[in-house]
Amino acid sequence: MENPTPLLVQQLDALLANEKNSIANLANASALLMDTLLDINWAGFYLFDKNANELILGPFQGKVACMHIALNSGVVGKAYATKQTIIVPDVHAFPGHIACDSASNAEIVIPIVVNNQYYGVLDIDSPSLDRFSEQDAKTLEIFVTTLASHLAEPL
Repeated sequence: MENPTPLLVQQLDALLANEKNSIANLANASALLMDTLLDINWAGFYLFDKNANELILGPFQGKVACMHIALNSGVVGKAYATKQTIIVPDVHAFPGHIACDSASNAEIVIPIVVNNQYYGVLDIDSPSLDRFSEQDAKTLEIFVTTLASHLAEPL
């Protein structure tokens, strides 16, 4: 993100104010990211399904995506399993990378926690190598924390 500002977080909070439907909130959050961030080609969510013990595709903006991701599989599964933000400068060099879109070259994934339970992840891809910085991670972690305050219990 080029010069990320708290304005993105303020926009999200205002956009989701008074809306209780988690799917609607996730959909608008992904649209806001896609509309606001520069040089990205996918922004969306994978949600943890405790019955299947895997991550399931949630609301997103971009090309079609993988629908089921096993825990510890690819960047998404690893970020969820380790409960840590992962920045990947070159996804093609990431062991076990799941290539849903061959145009994606860099990725950032941030776990989402709702009421002290892991809910899923925010996943953002870019066609440019080394697109995401530590500052991006900090801003997006605040974005995810704000988003979590507008989400219901995990699936």
